[in-house]
Amino acid sequence: CTVIFTRMATKDLHKPISILFCNLALSDLLTSFSGFWISMLFITNPDVTIFGSEDMLAPYALYTMSILSTIYNLVSIGIERYLAVAESMRTRFRVARNHSIAVVLINWVLAFFLGCLPLMGWNCLHTEKNLSVLYSPFCVDYLIFIAIPNVVVAFIIPLFTYLRIIIILRKRKLRMKACGQATGTYKSAEIQVARTSIFIWLLALISYAPFFAGVIFDATNHQCHTDLYPGIYIFRNCTAMLITMNCLGNPIIYTLKVKTLGAKLKALKCLSTNRVRACTI
Repeated sequence: CTVIFTRMATKDLHKPISILFCNLALSDLLTSFSGFWISMLFITNPDVTIFGSEDMLAPYALYTMSILSTIYNLVSIGIERYLAVAESMRTRFRVARNHSIAVVLINWVLAFFLGCLPLMGWNCLHTEKNLSVLYSPFCVDYLIFIAIPNVVVAFIIPLFTYLRIIIILRKRKLRMKACGQATGTYKSAEIQVARTSIFIWLLALISYAPFFAGVIFDATNHQCHTDLYPGIYIFRNCTAMLITMNCLGNPIIYTLKVKTLGAKLKALKCLSTNRVRACTI
């Protein structure tokens, strides 16, 4: 909410990357909200989240849709940053605001369609065959269909884009150095991008790898719910907590940055009186 409010209250929203940042914040907000919804169902009626029921379809579908939207937004931000760096010396193509809006719409349509497949009938609500142990009444084949391609997308594409950015910056730094020009700006940018990409990878790995491991376990498990209680469900709750931590970490890595948060919020206080121009995040 802080990210959305800060972006909309300042003049940064017209930038293409700001649209992606706001959409990422919205996806994280929906992920947290749907996780809270599932937590309340678990508190009021734990058996519903263990053995599955029709009441779990809607919150699980919203949860899946929000996570997919977050992944697609993270990938979109990485691609946008790569295009901004790779095309900065050219004038043939620039990422415009319309491009970002189109990407946001495509991300939500794809996430909505894939997340709502269980509501359209791809669930194991009325059958015991192929039933997920961790996320009843989802089917195991649906979880595999959702998890494997999106885990590959979430890890491979950001790896490629950020490595390409670092390579491009290093080449330009060497080219400027050969011409006897100062390379301090490129060196600083290269260090910052490398540091940010490491944080992105670690956060994604810590947040989504346990969930992916749970899906693999679900696909290979042949035990019933009661035999796995309570250990496997404690593991499931921990994976949900890690995904929520990803929602908290994204604003820090991508938008807020601890050093600039105070200055940004302070500038917002003066916005209604002096209309002081806020510094760019």
